[in-house]
Amino acid sequence: MDLTQLRTFLAVYRAGSMTAGARQAGVSQPTVTQQLQALERRLGRPLFERLPRGVAPTPAADDLAARIAAPLDALAAAFGTGPAELAPAEPPVLLGGPADFLADRAIPSLAPLIAEGVRVHVRTGLTDDLLAALHAGGLDLVVATVRPRGRTVTAEPLCDETFVLVAAPGVAARIDRAALAADGPAALAGVPLLTYAVDVPILRRYWRHVFGVRLDTRPALVVDDLRAVLAAVVAGAGVSVLPDYLCAPELAAGGLVALLTPDDPPINTAFLARRPGMPARPHVDLVARRLRAAAAGW
Repeated sequence: MDLTQLRTFLAVYRAGSMTAGARQAGVSQPTVTQQLQALERRLGRPLFERLPRGVAPTPAADDLAARIAAPLDALAAAFGTGPAELAPAEPPVLLGGPADFLADRAIPSLAPLIAEGVRVHVRTGLTDDLLAALHAGGLDLVVATVRPRGRTVTAEPLCDETFVLVAAPGVAARIDRAALAADGPAALAGVPLLTYAVDVPILRRYWRHVFGVRLDTRPALVVDDLRAVLAAVVAGAGVSVLPDYLCAPELAAGGLVALLTPDDPPINTAFLARRPGMPARPHVDLVARRLRAAAAGW
């Protein structure tokens, strides 16, 4: 039996897609197709059902994976230079999440693992797109800003973030903050709103939770990275609602002003999502444990 074909099969089986499996195995997708076809001819049984997104293993694939996963992992560890859970043959962990959250919190917390040999490939974007990639096998872990639904993904709470309505001091000086607290967002008439998505999800939630009204103002600036939104607010472009961890330094230094301090500020929970029932991936487990441990101090 060709070990290369078995390794390729296991990569596709664990990744859930031909594309992700090829990336993890370090070969081209046509090579993956050729190797799987050769293995299927040898076994006389199909191994995967092609889906619109990714592949689904057949019972024959489940049986083969159960028999070869542990020996192949042990073989990779035996020829590695460190402990089994840090074996160089382990494919990179495919991590997705919001760019600002990953840059500010997740990636720095993974530095010790990366220094020890764990490889991590990061993809940023909006939660819906990242969860679709997780479903298709293109990602191993996703930091989601909403709780994923359905049985094909498991999710555990990771950390909470509090939302703050902020402006630069010069912009804040033009806003009647007493009227804002008493009468609501009418005091913001004419002040540009800055957001990371056209449907303004964070602002809509803040308006509904704090003011009890629906937000019907179109944003003046949309950029899909909250760090850029933060920069625009600091520069005086307008107001926005940002997570507290992201704007805390600017608030402490006086570069930003919190326009309101509600007794019950809106809070959002971030979740760590992954696909259930996948074969053991030591590095994925290491990254997940590290994120959970770091989140306890966030």
